[in-house]
Amino acid sequence: MSSTIQSITPVLLVERIEPALPFWRDRLGFEVLAEVPHEDAIGFVMLGRDGLMVMYQTYASVAADVPALARERGTGVGLFIQVADLGAIEKALEGVPLVHPRRRTFYGMDEIILREPAGFVVTFAQPVGE
Repeated sequence: MSSTIQSITPVLLVERIEPALPFWRDRLGFEVLAEVPHEDAIGFVMLGRDGLMVMYQTYASVAADVPALARERGTGVGLFIQVADLGAIEKALEGVPLVHPRRRTFYGMDEIILREPAGFVVTFAQPVGE
């Protein structure tokens, strides 16, 4: 496959993000790299340290962003995989049913969302302009 996978980041699905922040930020020294509000709370957060990342997203934010995942409560974890060539990934995964077709996000990514064979949600993303 000609597409290079650049990073894999877990996305942990939760009811509320705020209780998890002190663990990562205050105890382990992770920095909040991005935060997106949803309703009256944090809907998504990206935390990083030393080139490592972990993301949290609330179930309510997932349901608002990708309605096909509105009932997502089973696995509680997904993967965000940044790639160099999303077109090559789409070709390699041709025939795999998508949860959400290719889209351009407000945070500057082209992405597709699918389930891998064990049922986990996987988002493949390429920065816009690459």
